[in-house]
Amino acid sequence: MTTKSERTIASFGSWDSPLTPEALVAGQVGLGAPRQTSAGLFWTETRPDEGGRSVLVRRAPDGTTEDVLPSDFSVRTRVHEYGGGAWSANDTRVVFSNDVDGRLYVLNHGEPKPCALTEPGRTRFADICIDETRDSIFCVREDHGREGEPANELVRIPLRGGVAQPVVTDRDFVSAPRVSPDGSQLAWVAWDHPNMPWDNSEIWLADLDAEGALHAPRRVAGGPGISVFQPEWSPAGVLHFVTDASGWWNLYCLEATGPRALHPAEAEFGLPQWAFGMRTYDFASAEEIVCTWGRGGTWQLGRLDLRSGTLEEIPTAFASLDGLRVRDGRATFAASRSDGPSALVELDLARGDATILRESGAAVLAPGHVSHPEPLAIPTPDGATTHAFFYPPVNPDFEAPAGELPPLRVKSHGGPTGSARPDFDPRIQFWTTRGFAVVDVNYRGSTGYGRAYRDSLKGNWGLHDVTDCEAAALHLAETGRVDRARLTIQGGSAGGYTTLAALAFTDTFACGASHYGIGDLAALARDTHKFESRYTDALVAPWPEGEKVYAERSPLLHADRLSCPVIFFQGLEDKVVPPNQAEEMVAALRSKGIRVEYVALEGEGHGFRRADSIIRVMETELAFFRDVLAR
Repeated sequence: MTTKSERTIASFGSWDSPLTPEALVAGQVGLGAPRQTSAGLFWTETRPDEGGRSVLVRRAPDGTTEDVLPSDFSVRTRVHEYGGGAWSANDTRVVFSNDVDGRLYVLNHGEPKPCALTEPGRTRFADICIDETRDSIFCVREDHGREGEPANELVRIPLRGGVAQPVVTDRDFVSAPRVSPDGSQLAWVAWDHPNMPWDNSEIWLADLDAEGALHAPRRVAGGPGISVFQPEWSPAGVLHFVTDASGWWNLYCLEATGPRALHPAEAEFGLPQWAFGMRTYDFASAEEIVCTWGRGGTWQLGRLDLRSGTLEEIPTAFASLDGLRVRDGRATFAASRSDGPSALVELDLARGDATILRESGAAVLAPGHVSHPEPLAIPTPDGATTHAFFYPPVNPDFEAPAGELPPLRVKSHGGPTGSARPDFDPRIQFWTTRGFAVVDVNYRGSTGYGRAYRDSLKGNWGLHDVTDCEAAALHLAETGRVDRARLTIQGGSAGGYTTLAALAFTDTFACGASHYGIGDLAALARDTHKFESRYTDALVAPWPEGEKVYAERSPLLHADRLSCPVIFFQGLEDKVVPPNQAEEMVAALRSKGIRVEYVALEGEGHGFRRADSIIRVMETELAFFRDVLAR
């Protein structure tokens, strides 16, 4: 441990860090949700050093681990562009979507190569549910082979070959097909334009005949002003799900008289369905659920007694948990910590012992270099409260000159219906170890604080999110924790829009960075993909009736008000926020003489997966911020 007398005196933001850009990706993987079977535990790993390939991995019952598929396969789907639910497994086989060609494949356990299940074409598949009764699957099919927007349908596909049979075709969106344990019923989620699944969505239930055809479909939960999440069947054949009918995403079961709340609480047992296959609970038995829930931006694990409604917390060392599965008295999940790499975890429910099965990589920082998140509740000028996690600069090898305050990076998360979690994020620590403070803002509209907080951004995107990010920055400056003259802002996707809006419509920030951000809201409404094509109707105003509001809040149309340096990072294959969004902003700022840099990344889409891209982004952004703030 470096003593105070041995520390180097250097300005905040200029410190040398042991966390290099290369260390962010070297040997690091993204861990996907696990699935337990008698053949072993399966999960996916996204590997930046393999070009962002998503690899299916199996841990056999004897503890050995292997990649399941040949190297020319990548387990990923592009349905809704965000994907998820790209594979499923049972005791005999794995069914998965291959990113290279969009086809479904079947791999029987013990065989070396998979067999194609679907033909080549302009179709994509997701949310695979294996129907063992009929030796088939139900899944979502997105068909891009027709005029206009693609069709999203539920289909049934025989696993021994055959044509996909559409079973639900009358909705704009469908997800989460779930066959009952006895094979007699199918549940699923559906919603229509202009809604997102966290706005208004429904759970439907139908009887299944011997051929897999649906009969007597009926809505059993959800509807106007209510969202639903993760329908699931108990071992006894009782349908369970999450709904926010109370104002909070709580667990319910379906009884003869209708849905019944299992444990009413001001807590979130659900998530915004940005991707397929998201999970927050599973059954330990017909009488007990193991679940995760969020409150105040942090997450817990517990067990819910279905007879008494009692919820008992299971203490863990994890900041958040994803993809929970339970089998044979063991819970497995992907877990994040606040002080080290994420991990794949197995928890013995009887003993309470947690075993780390796989870490996302080696620890990239010694404990003394880690900045720990501090939750903040911050008053806003319009009388509301916003939430954030603050990370002070930490590096035991350096000390700032007396009286100096650190520069601040305001981090604006994407979505905007998303959230900042207090997980260990090496990309935040990259900055804090160099002497930057970081505040990760859960502005109004974020999830984890109930429906009212989430809905407060409706009609106010570009207003409340900007106000809250600015309020967080000014609060930290006014309380003497950061340098008022060196406030900066950064965000990706919707967070990139908030970043650009904050730079255009306030004079609070010295510079900013937009990662695949939105500059023109009208272009977004016209050009984006089907899943989000009506998202702005609620966030901004109905399109095109509200065209004037779109113009008022689009940074591109107010570039004359932006007077500080900006750097843009953009994937050239981005279908969610096309490159023209960044390119038009860059051209507008250059014509005004504003310092601007543009980094276009070949082979990248909405988010950066390749090691070389991630390294380039971190190096370029650091050099840009240091240069701007030093002037």
